[in-house]
Amino acid sequence: MSGPLRPGPSGWRRAATLVLAAGWTRPVPAAPSRPLPPPEGFRLLLLQRSERQGFLPGAQVFPGGVLDAADRSADWLRLFAPHQRPPRFGLGPARPRRAAFPVLPDAGPGAVDGDAASLPDDVAFRICAIREAFEEAGVLLLRPRSPLSAAREPGRVLEPPPGLADWRARVRRDPQHFLRLCAHLDCTPDIWALHDWSAWLTPFSRKGGRRFETTFFLCCLREPPPVFPDLVEVVDCQWSSPSEATESFTSKEIWFAPPQFYEIRRLENFASLSDLHKFCLDHELEEVERWMPIILVTADGMMHLLPGDEMYLEDSNFLENLMSTEKKNAEIMKEGKKFHRVVIYSRHDYNIHVTIQSKHKHVYPKNYVVSKSRL
Repeated sequence: MSGPLRPGPSGWRRAATLVLAAGWTRPVPAAPSRPLPPPEGFRLLLLQRSERQGFLPGAQVFPGGVLDAADRSADWLRLFAPHQRPPRFGLGPARPRRAAFPVLPDAGPGAVDGDAASLPDDVAFRICAIREAFEEAGVLLLRPRSPLSAAREPGRVLEPPPGLADWRARVRRDPQHFLRLCAHLDCTPDIWALHDWSAWLTPFSRKGGRRFETTFFLCCLREPPPVFPDLVEVVDCQWSSPSEATESFTSKEIWFAPPQFYEIRRLENFASLSDLHKFCLDHELEEVERWMPIILVTADGMMHLLPGDEMYLEDSNFLENLMSTEKKNAEIMKEGKKFHRVVIYSRHDYNIHVTIQSKHKHVYPKNYVVSKSRL
């Protein structure tokens, strides 16, 4: 059964996340117990959330946060003028859209109301992601106010301005200060360096849990900028290749929620920053994949089922409910053939099984099964 989801007790909020991939030429020494890491040409910025945070405490995440009314304020129009004009400010043609499952009920508190004078979603979400990267990591993805270059090169990060800590404190108190910071620096958020990557909806796991519809953007940078964790939401940071991040996860040094782990594994398909950047440019007109996992609780773990999987049901009942079975993960895997799922045995044992092709020419992760000897 498809169609709009019935309103439930969860309050949905809209959010944006920024996956920063930076070119990497620094040698990475191998730990005594590990082989040399592969010569991958980029690293990803991972931020460690504080254990005091109510959502994903202690997890490694990409910079991001909830969309604020200030992110789509009409006041941005004056800053983008005269070189970039509404509604899309030179972003290029809008991507095709369709009413994909699930159609969410009206968003709860914290949502941004529609306003004909405000910025369109694809601009506002980019500003949100860039603002959050500044708040959490001190990274300023801005560009001087000037005409756009025809060359689509990797993004650049502005040098931290004097009074960085004061500006971050102001923006944290009131996101409207991010526009004032941009005006002070005579810059605009570099929305053109952000590429649509994916969208994730928080699956139902328990009543009253926080639910987000999060747009993921990817930005390629020539080199890693300095990072300054805010020490409030974020207590540490690291630049890791996809394979290093996977190794650290299975070694129980860090922890990812399933969507972040899935995206890390997707990014391992790319050997270099130039390959990744070219892929993003070549797929600018493709529809973004949007996923709400459905959780299947099994006898010895759980599965996050994704669209296209033979067990995935486009049924509005699963907005506020789990699936369950008395079978074990291995039994279920033996019975099926058409997979798009993350199989979870424990906190650091995620297996990914994908046997389907993307509908929109995107890259899915390769099958990934953790050797039991590693755990």
